[in-house]
Amino acid sequence: MSKLKHLAIILDGNRRWAKAKGLPTFEGHKAGYENIKDVCRWCLKRDIKVLTVYAFSTENWNRSKKEVRYLMALMNKAFSEETEELNKLGLKVNIIGSRNRITPEIKKNIEKIEKETKNNKKMVLNICFNYGGRLEIVEAVKKIIKAGIKAEKISEDLINKHIWFKGQPEPDLIVRTSGEKRLSGFLTWTSVYSELYFPHCFWPDFDEKQVDKAIAEFEKRNRRFGAN
Repeated sequence: MSKLKHLAIILDGNRRWAKAKGLPTFEGHKAGYENIKDVCRWCLKRDIKVLTVYAFSTENWNRSKKEVRYLMALMNKAFSEETEELNKLGLKVNIIGSRNRITPEIKKNIEKIEKETKNNKKMVLNICFNYGGRLEIVEAVKKIIKAGIKAEKISEDLINKHIWFKGQPEPDLIVRTSGEKRLSGFLTWTSVYSELYFPHCFWPDFDEKQVDKAIAEFEKRNRRFGAN
């Protein structure tokens, strides 16, 4: 059985996948959306307990208005229509990120999907939506200041209790598809000892064999956590 219990993935390459196939950009995002559901099933089969995906970053608002609208509609579809399937699979869903700029309808569906899946035990699915790692830290600091906590009382443990990702285990392995070798603000606070893996396939092509390759790569790593 794999030691990998928390897998985190930056879903990169949807647009390039579509372009390579001569398809509209939106078809890449649609294929990427469907692939999240498949990867959840493959992770369940391999006894991975937490899957965290980077679905929409705070920087993604800078894309064209047409693309942002499509992505918002796609995410709203996920939050409003996938609960029954998620419950069948036994997935608990957490939507992690800022609630600024998103519509009341999407906020309502986020609350609904979190509430209706909260008692599921087989695996946790964290969806980082409207998420930025630096913003997460900034918002945590604001909460601490608002609580009137004195500077000398601030510690790593205290910040852990105020970030959006609070209560979650740190990721064992972070995968970024498409071959790009950067984290782009993903889990900035909680990724400090995560192993990193950068396969060259685009996200829609990240299949079951790619999951096993990622696990095999993780098993090769010697995790010392700062020790000799």
